[in-house]
Amino acid sequence: MSGVVQAAAALGYGFASAFVPFVNAEAYAVFAGQPGGSVVIAVVALSVGQTAGKLVLFETGRRGSGRLARRFARRNQSGRVAARTARWAERVRRWLSRRRTGLPTVLLAASVGVPPLALVSMAAGTAGLRHWEFAVACLLGRVVRFAVLALPAALA
Repeated sequence: MSGVVQAAAALGYGFASAFVPFVNAEAYAVFAGQPGGSVVIAVVALSVGQTAGKLVLFETGRRGSGRLARRFARRNQSGRVAARTARWAERVRRWLSRRRTGLPTVLLAASVGVPPLALVSMAAGTAGLRHWEFAVACLLGRVVRFAVLALPAALA
């Protein structure tokens, strides 16, 4: 497979995997590490594609945070549950809005997967984290994660 085709396939697969849970980017990274392909191109393109998809989730969280809050407020919740949910959401928003805690959380989610990157992406958008900071942390974490997964297959 040529480098351009491999990059395009990895980019598209990475973008799709940002939204569809059963489209597994990690499995693609392991497969891309097989002999006969360019591992570096596949890992970088897969990471860029997935970061682009997570930026869509980030922007969705940023633009839709007011609508989501109103929707939850309309639900018929007991006062106790609503208060607990509001306290938890405010803690998460404060945690992600600070650079010293928000960026490491995004980097950890992107490289290790805990907490889930999809949830962190949307929460970081509501918290007001900067686009470029989120994108850099997410891309760096994804490159590390996919490179670690592709490396054993590439060296075998």
